Amino acid sequence: MNRAVLTFIVVMFFSFFSIAQSSEIELEGIFQGKNLYVMNPFASSGVGFCVYEVKVNGQLTTDEINSSAFEIDLSTFQFNLGDKITVEIKHKDNCKPKVLNPEVLKPKSTFEITLINVSKEGILNWKAKNEAGKLPYIVEQFRWNKWVKVGQIEGKGTPQENDYSMKITPHSGSNKFRVKQIDYTKKPRYSQEVSYRSTKMPVSFSPNKVDNEIMFTDETMYEIYDYYGNIVSKGTGKKVDVSKLKKGDYFLNYDNQMDSFKKK
Repeated sequence: MNRAVLTFIVVMFFSFFSIAQSSEIELEGIFQGKNLYVMNPFASSGVGFCVYEVKVNGQLTTDEINSSAFEIDLSTFQFNLGDKITVEIKHKDNCKPKVLNPEVLKPKSTFEITLINVSKEGILNWKAKNEAGKLPYIVEQFRWNKWVKVGQIEGKGTPQENDYSMKITPHSGSNKFRVKQIDYTKKPRYSQEVSYRSTKMPVSFSPNKVDNEIMFTDETMYEIYDYYGNIVSKGTGKKVDVSKLKKGDYFLNYDNQMDSFKKK
């Protein structure tokens, strides 16, 4: 047999064998207008590169993958911002390509608030546009000299203007609310603050020296901290069971007040 033919057969055999012994990297996310970049090492057999096939949403790409680094051009698929994407990168065994920027498929907080208010019925309403992927909106209320999470709603993740609303529980007097999102960067993105004045009567509690139970004059959010600043109880209600707390001094946040009590 001709030596050149024999060499060709051997090379093809090892190539097909390598592909048969293959693995896959799968990425899922949303389109945000950016492409993926892949580092592509040589196959362990020394014949060809590691990656042999790339699909996007089941369609074979036309990217030039026979190189040490290549780009997956997502723009050719004419996706809209926010569209769901699945990328399959098939590669030979005993080698592994590396996607350099997988974060470009992760939802990013890009919302713009066009309206935010609190209705007379105590409903927080907001409109948001330019969302690039589904992320939860976290609703916060300013209480006790800090912002406190009071609810959460899943974002719709689409560019058009979206409407949201949530029932809030204001404390007595002046209130402030806002919404935020946190994406893969871990940096929160906030809306503007909205004010709301409640006609609710101020809440008080008793007793100051407690055996088993603290009583509030009306239902309220509350937090209890020990002397060292560790939170030991929180919730919403008209009474709190403190029978299991150790004796000593505690700090109590409730309504819009910051106070203290002694456990006997």
